[in-house]
Amino acid sequence: MTEVKKSARRRFILGGLGVAGALIVGWGVLPPRQRLQGAHDLPIENGEVALNGWIKISKEGIVTVAVHKSEMGQGIHTALQMLVAEELDVALSQIRTIPAPIDKIYGNVAMLADGLPFHPDDNGTIKHVAQWLTSKTARELGLQVTGGSSSVKDAWLPMREAGAAARAMLVAAAAKEWSVPASECSTAIGVVSHSSGKKLSYGELASKAVDAKPGQVTLKDPKDFRVIGAYQPRTDSLVKVNGTAQFGIDAHPEGMLFAALKQSPTIGGKIKRFDDKSALAIPGVLHVVDFSQTLSETSVAGVAVVAKSYWTAKKAIDALVVEWDAGQNSQLSSDGVFNELAQKLDSESGFTYFQQGDADGVLAGKSAAKMISAEYRAPFLAHATMEPMNCTAQFKDGVLDLWVSTQVPSIAVDVAAKLAGISAEKVNLHMCFLGGGFGRRLEVDMVLQAVAIAMRTNGLPVKLVWSREEDMTHDMYRPAALARFNAALDDKGNVLAYRNKSASGSVTHQVLKRTFGVPGAGPDKTTAEGEFDMPYQFENQKISHVIVPTPVPLGYWRSVGHSHNAFFKESFIDELAHASGKSPVDFRRALLSNNRRHLAVLDAALNRAGTAPEGRAHGIALHRSFGSIVAQVAEVSVKEGQIQVHKVVCVIDCGIAVNPNIIAQQMESAIIFGLSAALYGEITIKDGRVVQSNFHDYAVLRMNEAPQIEVEIIKSAEAPEGVGEPGVPPIAPAVANAVFSLTGKRLRSLPLRMS
Repeated sequence: MTEVKKSARRRFILGGLGVAGALIVGWGVLPPRQRLQGAHDLPIENGEVALNGWIKISKEGIVTVAVHKSEMGQGIHTALQMLVAEELDVALSQIRTIPAPIDKIYGNVAMLADGLPFHPDDNGTIKHVAQWLTSKTARELGLQVTGGSSSVKDAWLPMREAGAAARAMLVAAAAKEWSVPASECSTAIGVVSHSSGKKLSYGELASKAVDAKPGQVTLKDPKDFRVIGAYQPRTDSLVKVNGTAQFGIDAHPEGMLFAALKQSPTIGGKIKRFDDKSALAIPGVLHVVDFSQTLSETSVAGVAVVAKSYWTAKKAIDALVVEWDAGQNSQLSSDGVFNELAQKLDSESGFTYFQQGDADGVLAGKSAAKMISAEYRAPFLAHATMEPMNCTAQFKDGVLDLWVSTQVPSIAVDVAAKLAGISAEKVNLHMCFLGGGFGRRLEVDMVLQAVAIAMRTNGLPVKLVWSREEDMTHDMYRPAALARFNAALDDKGNVLAYRNKSASGSVTHQVLKRTFGVPGAGPDKTTAEGEFDMPYQFENQKISHVIVPTPVPLGYWRSVGHSHNAFFKESFIDELAHASGKSPVDFRRALLSNNRRHLAVLDAALNRAGTAPEGRAHGIALHRSFGSIVAQVAEVSVKEGQIQVHKVVCVIDCGIAVNPNIIAQQMESAIIFGLSAALYGEITIKDGRVVQSNFHDYAVLRMNEAPQIEVEIIKSAEAPEGVGEPGVPPIAPAVANAVFSLTGKRLRSLPLRMS
C-alpha cells in the first residue's frame, strides 16, 4: 500500500480543526446524533402510525417510507424502498413513498465525508479523524442533498436501521399480545407469526407497536438478504409511462400565471434600462419584473414577463427591449481562458494533493532513458437536462409554496425563506420528479427568480419556465481544464517518475459563494479527483492542481472532476504503455499488483470484450470514482474521419449491488451521457457570451449512434458505493485509446475530433 506524504494538505486540515481547540475535541469524541427519529413526527392520516422518522404503517398494512433523495431518473426511490423492505420483511409492493420533510436526520452525511482530499490508500489516523469530524458536522448541518453518487451509500445504514427498528417494535407488540418471548416470533411479508400458529399483520399491530420497546436491534447478515441484491423492477416506471408522474414543469396550482425570462447575454452583465411598453401592450401580459433588483449581486441579471399563458409570456419577453451593460467580461473568450490556464501552469506550483518519492528530482536528473510529456485539455460543458429550469411559486398571506424539481430541498427552502423574509417553517415545498439533474439542480437560481417574481403577483401562483436557449446560455458549466504530464522511463520501459499538474476553475469555491455567501478558499478535491487518487503504483509521483478563478459560472457536472481527469490520466497511461513497448493491458496490470479489486474489474472487462473485429479496435480505461471501480472497453472504427463507437463493455465493482437492474441502467445512461460529451460536448465563450444555444449546436448522441452496451457487476460483500456517476469518466479515454490503437493518432483534446 502506498503512503501519503505529510504535506500541506494535512496541515491545512489540522489548521482548520484546531481553530476551536478543546471545544472541537470535546465535541468530536461524542457519538454522532441518531438518524432514526426527526425533530417532528411524520404526518399521519386515516389511522396511520409513524414508528420512526422514516416509516409509517396504515391499518391496512401499507408501509409508507419517507424518501429523502430526489428521483431524477436514477431509480433511487426504488433502491431506498428496497432497503426498508429488506429489514422490515415486507414485499416491495406493500410500500408507498412520500417526500421526506425538511429535517436534519435526512441530511447527506456520506457526500460531505467523501469530499475530503485523501487518497483511497491512505488509512492513517488523520484521515479517520477528519472523516469522523466531517460526518458529525454533516449530521449537524442536515443538508438534504442528492449528489455525489452518495444516495444509497448515505441511506445504507439509516434506512435499514429504520426498517429493523420498526420490525422489532412490531414483533415486541405481537409478543406482548400473545404473552410469548419475542424470540419465538418470526416475520415475513408484513406478518408476525408465532410457532403456535398465531399470526397478526403489521396493520393490526401498528397502533400497539408505537409504545413497544424494541430492545437490541440487529441488522440482517447480507447472506440472508432476499430483497437487496435481486433484480427488482422500478417502482416509478408505471407513472412515467402513463404520464401521471409529476415533474416540476407539470405543476399547475389553481389560478396559476406563467413567466418567461431574459437574462444578460454577457457573463456578469447588468441591465442598463428596458422599455416594457411593447410587452405590456400584448393582451394577457400582467407584469414585467426586474428580478435583478431583488436578488444578490452573485445572481444573473434579468427581467421576466408574467402573463396568463406561457406562449403569451414568451412572445412578450421576445418583444421586450433591454439595453444591457456588458460589464468587464465583454472580451472574455474560451481561447483567453485556456491561455490563462497555461500561464498559471507555467508560473504557479499549485496545491499538491499526493506526493510519493521525488518525482521532481528524477525528472530533473539524467538517469532516464526516455522522457515523455503531454498536454491535455477539456472544454466547458453544459448540463442540458431534458426538463429546462423551472419553478412554480406562490407567496400569499406570509406563506410561500414552492413546486420545484431540485436536488437540494433543504437549501431551496432556506434561500427562498430568506428572500421572502419569512421563517423556513412558512415554506411548503412540493417535491417533484426531476427531468434530469446531473448536478444542475444542485443550484437554486431558478427558485430565487420564481420567488422574486411571485412576490409581485398579488398572491397568485406563477410558473417560471426557462427557454432552452436561456437554459443553455446561462448554465453553471463544467470547468474548462488543462493538464500536463511528465514521465521518465528507464531502458526497460519502467516508469521512474510520474508528474501531473492541472489547472481549472473551482466549482466548490463558486458554489460556496453563490449559495451560502461564503468565500471559497483552499484546495478543492473536485479539481484533482481522478488524478491524485489513481490506483497505479509509481515509486516517484506528484499530482498537483492550480485553481484559476474564472468569471464563467461553474457547477457540479455528472462525475465532476473525474469527467475530464479520467480522460487525461487514462490517456496518458496509454501513452506510457506505448512508450514502454508494452500493451496497455499488461502495462496496467503491472501497476495494479496491490489493487486486487481493480485487477478483477479490468480482467472481467477484457474477458467479456474478447477480440475486436477486423477494421475496428478496442480501447481500455479503468477508473475509480465515488468509491466504485469501473473498467470499460470501447470497440471503435473510424470512417471518413468520423469516430463510431459500436460496442462498450462495462464492468463495475460498486460493493453490494442493491438492485442490479438499476445499476445496469445507470451504467448504460452514463455511457451515453459520457459519449455525448466525448464526441460532441463543447461550450465556447466569445465576446463574453456563450455561443451554443440549443441542441443544433450542442449535440447529444442520437439513437442511431448509440453503441451496444454490455454491463457486468462484480459480486461483492463490501458496503455499497456510488453508481449514478462512475460510468461516465472511463468512456472518453476508452474511445480515445481505441482511436490511437486503430490509427496511431493520439487525441488529447475533448471533444474527440480526427481533424
